[in-house]
Amino acid sequence: MEGPHKDRNSNMCVCVCVCVCVCLLRCVTCSAPPPAAGWAGPPDCVQASELCNQDGQCSSRFRIMRQCLSGGERERSAMLGSRECRGALEVLQDSPLYRCRCRRAMKRELQCLQSYWSIHTGLAAGEEFYETSPYEPIHFSEEFRHASIISDSSLSRMSPCSEAGKPCNPCLDAAKACNLNETCKRLRSAYNSICSKTTPPQPGSPNQEPCSRKRCQKALRQFFERVPWELSYPLLFCSCPDQACAERRRRTIVPSCSHQERHRPNCLELRRTCRSDVLCRSRLADFHLNCQVTPHTVSGCPHDNHRGCLMSYVGLIGSDVTPNYSDNSPSNITLSLWCSCRGGGPQEEECEAFHRDFTHNSCLRNAILSFGYGSDGGPVPATEPASTFPPPVISKPAPSFHSNAIKPLDTACVFSTCANLQVSLT
Repeated sequence: MEGPHKDRNSNMCVCVCVCVCVCLLRCVTCSAPPPAAGWAGPPDCVQASELCNQDGQCSSRFRIMRQCLSGGERERSAMLGSRECRGALEVLQDSPLYRCRCRRAMKRELQCLQSYWSIHTGLAAGEEFYETSPYEPIHFSEEFRHASIISDSSLSRMSPCSEAGKPCNPCLDAAKACNLNETCKRLRSAYNSICSKTTPPQPGSPNQEPCSRKRCQKALRQFFERVPWELSYPLLFCSCPDQACAERRRRTIVPSCSHQERHRPNCLELRRTCRSDVLCRSRLADFHLNCQVTPHTVSGCPHDNHRGCLMSYVGLIGSDVTPNYSDNSPSNITLSLWCSCRGGGPQEEECEAFHRDFTHNSCLRNAILSFGYGSDGGPVPATEPASTFPPPVISKPAPSFHSNAIKPLDTACVFSTCANLQVSLT
């Protein structure tokens, strides 16, 4: 009798714990939110704001804080310095909102990000050069590291790039692989159609955009958010042996519409435009966090996490700071924003520093090379890039997701089997 009695008590304990957890996260059965001091925080800022709204003090301070952040930049700066705004911020720093984060492409992402910046914009003393990311951390994945060289030995023999004397275009192979998947094909065709459609000229509009830029960028965001990275990333980060392949890679996002403008804006003005939009501001902060050059790691990336950097880079595509390859060089990979720092005046140095986060970012470049060439993450030097950036050396064969082991690659054409990977397209 003693054993079953203990089991019943144990089960009751588990049930109580589960109920308490559900109560804290969903706020369905709670009569009031728990004290901030003993609360670990919800998984996202939407739930944190819902908890805050159930507490009178937190709710009133949250409304005050949103009023403090309304208006233009000058008005906002003056308001944040007032006693009422500082007092509201002090209260909110002890609330669930202070510790909340957002998940990428979550259902109510914009609402989540707005709640996050309602607190963290007030914490910044003026406009910081780098801001904290509102997104949950990106964990390193061995699966992601070796994704570019997944193949079955039988499929590898079918690849046209594996046959001697035939042209090799990994970017074309990545496009073929996308066309074998219904979702990838449909969304890729959608953004290509929107971004390639010329806008009829309007009289009296000398600075009219040649295409529907906002629609194009929205379609690009939908593509990268809804298509599995196993299919979308090879289009962006395919390794190229020649200029024809590199040009196809550069034109993946239809840069004439999504990336370029009639006139190059100042880079700091581009950053200000981005920070005025909640989504763009969040993606930029996430990029700076995950792609910051770290001299004490082998690859130059924080924790050697290539996945984090590439995910953050892709998150910028379709925003006001959409980056892209600056030319069609197959070996010297240079990425850039469509902006300039010429005539920047006293802020020219800050402008150049912001621009170099893309043009001279060894972490970002190493992450792209490591994905494209199938490196196991590390042989590329984490120093300032030279004029020509050699591909990383593959030190050992990467493990396959299939039962058959794959052979070490001796060519840069690592996406040649993608067109035949029926397994990864389901």
